[in-house]
Amino acid sequence: MRKGERWVVDTNVPIAANGGTTDATDRKPTKACRLAAIEFLEELLDKGKVLLDRCGNIQKEYLRHLNPKGQPSVGDQFLLQVLNSHPDRVVRVSLPRRNNGEFEDVPQQLIEQRFDRNDRKFVALAVRGEASIANATDSDWLTFAAVLNQSHVTVENICGCNREEWFE
Repeated sequence: MRKGERWVVDTNVPIAANGGTTDATDRKPTKACRLAAIEFLEELLDKGKVLLDRCGNIQKEYLRHLNPKGQPSVGDQFLLQVLNSHPDRVVRVSLPRRNNGEFEDVPQQLIEQRFDRNDRKFVALAVRGEASIANATDSDWLTFAAVLNQSHVTVENICGCNREEWFE
């Protein structure tokens, strides 16, 4: 990662770093996936910039799944840095919406193909903030990879592209 590189972090990355469950089957990430998530977040907090939406939707999602209190693990420490909004590490970006409520920056093709509504905020933020998206264990990023690539949205699958290697 280059100094100052901008990233949008799907919530599953800090959850995986914590060793938590990130899918409907309640499977835990493999040790390799967890280590990849930890290393990514540590490097991001050291060298990169985290993008968040100004409305706080991503921060609220982080707060639902992570805990910055007590003895936080790496994913929780990531949230703590986000909450502290260190100006060298966190950049807040406005995400305008269309009249129908959709984010302006989400490519229409993704909407038409029914890309997960909950993940559209990450796409909009990546497009508006000129950043890459970090994913650990959400298969939608793989399923829609071709459309994302056509839309010039870069997704880094930090646990690899083989879903079978993501979970124990």
